[in-house]
Amino acid sequence: MKKIIIMAAALASLVSCSTNPFFEEWDTPYGIPPFEKIKEAHYLPAIKEGIKQNKQEIEAIISNPEAPTFENTLLALDKSGLLLNKTAMVLFNLSESDATPTLKDIVIEAMGLVSIHSSEISTNEALFKRVEAVYNNMEGLTREQQMIVKDSYRGFIMGGVGLEGEAKERMKEINARLSELQQKFGDNILSANNAFDLVVSEPEEIAGLPEAALEGAKGEDGKYHFHLTNASYTAFMTFADNRDLREKMFRAYSNRCNGDEFDNNRNILEIMALRVEKAHLLGFETPAQMILTNTMAGTPEAVDTFLESIMKPAVKVAKEEIAKMQELSSEKIQPWDLFYYAEKIRQRDYALSEDDTKPYFKMENVRNGVFATASKLYGISFEPVENAPKYYPEVEAFKVVDSDGSLLGIILTDYYPRATKRGGAWMTEFAQACGYEGLRPVIVNVGNFTKPTATKPSLLTIDEVSTMFHEFGHALHGLLTKTTYRSDAGTSVKRDFVELPSQFNENWAFQKEVLSTYAFHYETGEVIPDELVEKIKASSNFFQGFATTELTAASILDMKWHEISEAPKYENVSAEEAKAFVEAFEANAMTEAGLICEIIPRYRSTYFNHIFNNGYSAGYYSYLWAEVLDKDAFEVFKQKGIFDQESAQSFRKNILEKGSSEEPMILYHNFRGSDPNPDALLKARGLK
Repeated sequence: MKKIIIMAAALASLVSCSTNPFFEEWDTPYGIPPFEKIKEAHYLPAIKEGIKQNKQEIEAIISNPEAPTFENTLLALDKSGLLLNKTAMVLFNLSESDATPTLKDIVIEAMGLVSIHSSEISTNEALFKRVEAVYNNMEGLTREQQMIVKDSYRGFIMGGVGLEGEAKERMKEINARLSELQQKFGDNILSANNAFDLVVSEPEEIAGLPEAALEGAKGEDGKYHFHLTNASYTAFMTFADNRDLREKMFRAYSNRCNGDEFDNNRNILEIMALRVEKAHLLGFETPAQMILTNTMAGTPEAVDTFLESIMKPAVKVAKEEIAKMQELSSEKIQPWDLFYYAEKIRQRDYALSEDDTKPYFKMENVRNGVFATASKLYGISFEPVENAPKYYPEVEAFKVVDSDGSLLGIILTDYYPRATKRGGAWMTEFAQACGYEGLRPVIVNVGNFTKPTATKPSLLTIDEVSTMFHEFGHALHGLLTKTTYRSDAGTSVKRDFVELPSQFNENWAFQKEVLSTYAFHYETGEVIPDELVEKIKASSNFFQGFATTELTAASILDMKWHEISEAPKYENVSAEEAKAFVEAFEANAMTEAGLICEIIPRYRSTYFNHIFNNGYSAGYYSYLWAEVLDKDAFEVFKQKGIFDQESAQSFRKNILEKGSSEEPMILYHNFRGSDPNPDALLKARGLK
């Protein structure tokens, strides 16, 4: 029987390979992946074949008898790995937005294979010597080509090409194990989010919650189910009068993956031990030193000084905010009280609540406003793509066209939460832009916004509106790219520069001229009244002490983890010991940072997906760093007009189109004409 099963499995594999859509040219609108044809059985064969082909491509570059040039080495590298990238982009994107249990297993195996393959490339001495030869003689190259050579050269150095023997093999082992651990870390968070279900049935227990929150939470059993997704959690913590249930919700949220069946503590210890070991192999004392060599900040010291300059004024204002809350409560304010009393003060001091604004923020209307703003700024237009392939029914597709009629790319939107999607919001791509081949990107914006109900459309909170504008700023960075090569296109920029376009785009969300284009009452069609617009503007800096403190605290926690120079023990460490270590480390870091007891970091260690799974290690500070740039950049539009065409075209030409074809600060100077004002962030947040 066992033999028959094995033969059947082998036959199934052959059949899946022979009809594998990754091995075909996609006859779909604008290169959108044919999601309906792609089955889980297709991924691993395509990944393996992609690796095989890429190895052959690398060997062809190495064995080229001609002297190394940009064209026969760097351009050849840029053209390689297409099948592997094509498959990996679909697989890894869907693992974040529509993951099944079996897909998770596939991703773990695929990441191991890809990691080993990537390590073999980055430690290939023969290939590096060709890149090095071009690096040492860049005369005659364009500036964009020089940047590609520099980035490639650094990639080899940081990949361990200079290591020898056992050290080189150990680097490969570290990278493979990190890929596995990081994926496991993220999977645990998704599982923990799905596992929690606060069931409420008694009317008095749901007092204070608005009708929309209740309707969205009502289950088929007639009871109300509250989960740890962003929309559900925030609504409950903001409006629920029942303090005991708010505490229960908060403790579940803030202790995810901390000692439960989805525990991440030992994962953290092993991840950090391996990152420290990797840094030491490359000659760095800490992971932060290693990571920050390729950023605008440059050093951990520069980041630490920057964060300290924000933390002190933020905490000062946060204390003042909490003192106001304390006036409304007979009990000492605790972390589970902050959103609740903040909403009370917002209503009292600004006569503004989310119930007032949400009817004007229907999802489809907000998206129209996002598109209309980009059209007015950059002269682009959007057209729905009918019958576009979709990986989930809620996904929608739009064609993005430039003012001259040329195609800029495709944007997919996927805005609602589901059990198979991780929390948060993000932008990524299913297909890359490539200037020399005339290829345009397929971009996706993913969110977890308030879902429509049986009686109401999706009505967004103020924060969700900002988030939609934010993620579309990333999309613009991808869609408007005009670089020549794949490797420097779109958002392929330094980590602390990548958030500039996204945060810059947020500045338009609540401008009066912009609101008039999308903020219509979902029932009456009435445009949002001027009085409400003024209230939103007046309250824009409300609760910014708290918001800035929790964000800065998380950034500091990230840096503290990556500034350790000694690898923590993880082998033969019990779950209890790992938990105690992580909790003590976090507590000490936050005490040193001056964090007050009423506030926790935006992300605690065990669910800090950004830094332990998502590429922001020693880089979460980037949101604040880029905000200095974005607020300083927006000053130009405040002075000249928010739709000033000269300024908009300059931002497009010098920032959005350039990818990593030039150093970030040079690009910023080309737009702004000067260094950013370091006080721009504090002033914009009302902290100075």
